[in-house]
Amino acid sequence: MANIFTRFKKQIETSDRNTENSLKTHYYKGTFNQVFQSVEKLFHDDADCRVTTVSKEHGEIAVEINKPVPCFLIVTIVSVKPMETAVDFHISSERFSLLGMYPQLKKRIESYYEKINRLHNLLETRKNS
Repeated sequence: MANIFTRFKKQIETSDRNTENSLKTHYYKGTFNQVFQSVEKLFHDDADCRVTTVSKEHGEIAVEINKPVPCFLIVTIVSVKPMETAVDFHISSERFSLLGMYPQLKKRIESYYEKINRLHNLLETRKNS
């Protein structure tokens, strides 16, 4: 029954412990500054997004997304090793959908990871540890 309830979740957080591979933390080859700058630019250049807060010292970028579904996104970027940087997302929406918000939010996260994958070499998504 968990699958039915999952559909109606209104927030998703990526992490190493997420059971879905596409929602695991992504690790990229690059310095913190390189990854942070390209992710920040990615959202500044997206017409459907409005970057509301950038906190480089905390490795966070807050983004309001208008289309296709209004939602709020926090991107967390953390340097793990000198040339290894992790990127996580926390996305949420107040919107209700008869079909459930989860599939739309998940698709949104996957598309952002795909865009970052084009900018930086993906090292790995960690398996459950």
